[in-house]
Amino acid sequence: MSRRKSARENIAPPEQAYLVGVEWKEIPKGRYVPGDWPAEESMAELARLAGTAGLEVVGSTTQRRQRPNPATFIGAGKAEEIADELRSRQVDVVVFDDELAPRHQRGLESIFGGDVKVIDRTGLILDIFAQHARTREGALQVELAQYKYRLPRLTQTWTEQALTRQAGGRAGGSTGGVGLRGPGETRLAMDRFVIRRRITQIKRELEEVRAARLRQRQQRRREGLPTVALVGYTNAGKSTLLNALSGSSIYVANQLFATLDPTTRRVTLPGGAVILFTDTVGFIQKLPTDLIASFRATLEEVLEADLLVHVIDVSHPHAMDQVRTVYATLKEIGADELPIINVLNKIDRFRDPETACASLSNLADSVAVSALTGHGLENVLAEIETVLESDRRRIEVLLPFARGDLVSLIHERGLIQEETHQSEGTYIEALVPDHLLSQLAEFATRPGEE
Repeated sequence: MSRRKSARENIAPPEQAYLVGVEWKEIPKGRYVPGDWPAEESMAELARLAGTAGLEVVGSTTQRRQRPNPATFIGAGKAEEIADELRSRQVDVVVFDDELAPRHQRGLESIFGGDVKVIDRTGLILDIFAQHARTREGALQVELAQYKYRLPRLTQTWTEQALTRQAGGRAGGSTGGVGLRGPGETRLAMDRFVIRRRITQIKRELEEVRAARLRQRQQRRREGLPTVALVGYTNAGKSTLLNALSGSSIYVANQLFATLDPTTRRVTLPGGAVILFTDTVGFIQKLPTDLIASFRATLEEVLEADLLVHVIDVSHPHAMDQVRTVYATLKEIGADELPIINVLNKIDRFRDPETACASLSNLADSVAVSALTGHGLENVLAEIETVLESDRRRIEVLLPFARGDLVSLIHERGLIQEETHQSEGTYIEALVPDHLLSQLAEFATRPGEE
C-alpha cells in the first residue's frame, strides 16, 4: 500500500510506522538474544532500522510477557489496544522487534485491519538490504532471503509477474511501501511452486558466484597476499576505517547497513608488505539464520581470511552487547577460531578516550582509533603486521642486482626486517609465505626456519 503523493512535491511522503516490542520474563525456547539486550535499546535500534528503511516512526509500545500468544504473539488485549492507537494515528505499517510466525502476522493483520501491514525485524532488515544491494551478487542474495522469508507467509495465489527482475541489478524497487520491495515492483503474486523454482534457480546462480569467489581467493593465495577481513556490528565504522587505511572512497553513511556488498582494497603495512583488506556486511542482533545462510558466498570471505579485524563503536552505550553479538555470529558461521584484533573505533567522540575504552579493557589485542580523524591507524597496521608475522617463514637471501623482480616480490608479499645493498647484491632478511621459499632457495644465505 502506498500513500498519496504530495501535490507540491509530487513524491510519496514516508509511511507512518508504529513499533512493537516484547520484554521477555524468560527467553522463550527458539528465540535468541546473544547479548540479552535491554528492551529499550533493542527498540531504539529498531527505530533506527525503520528510519534507514524510509519509515517515519509515529509511536511505539512494549509488553512484558512470559511467552508468545499462539495467535497474536502479544496479548489479545494488547493487540486491541494497539489497533485503537493505529486508527487514531493513521498508521500504515506495524513493525515488531521479534520475528513473527506466519500465523502471528495473519492474526495481527485481522485485528489491525486490512490497510495496515504487519512486518517484523527480519522483514524490515530484508527491505533495507533490498535498497542497498548494488551488485548482482548482493541482489541475488537478498532475493533468495526474501523468497525464503515470504514462502511460508503466502496467503493468496500470486502471479509470475512478480518474478520480473528489476533493471540496474537490484533485488527490487520501491512500491511506495516497506515490506514490498524485492522480487518485483508490486505485490503481484506467484504460487508456491513458482517461488520454489525461483529459489532453486537463484541458488544455482549463487553457486556460480561462490565458485568465482573461490577462484579469486585461490589467485590471491597464489600471489601470497595475506587477507584481512573487517567484521563488526553494523554502523561501527568498518567502511570508514577501510577508506582511511587504503585511501579509497567506499560509500559511507551514518545509518545501519549503509554498505552491503563486500569490497577489497590493497593496503601497505609499515614494513612494506602489501595485504588485502575486505569489508563485509555488518552484523546485528537477532539476525536470522536463514539470512546468514543466504549470504554464505559473501561470508566465506570472512572464513578464508588470515586475520579478522573487529571494528567496535566504543561510543555506543551498549558496545559490549554489540561485541557479544558479533562474536556469537562469528561462532555461528564457524569463524570464531580465526585470529582477531579488536579495534575500538570512534574515540574522537570523547574528551578522555582512555576512560571511554576502559569498559572494553578486557578485550584482548585491542587498539583504540578514530577512523574519522586518523588517530591510531598506525597502531592498527603495526598490530596487524605483528600478528601476520607469526604465519611467515624467516629467510635471509643475497639477491643479485639483476634479480630486482625477486626484491620486488619480497617487498610485496613478505614482511621486510632488514635490507642492505652489498657489493654482491641486495641482502634481505624477511618473513615470507611458504610458497615463496622455492623461488628464493638458491639465494639463501641461511636455510629457512620456522
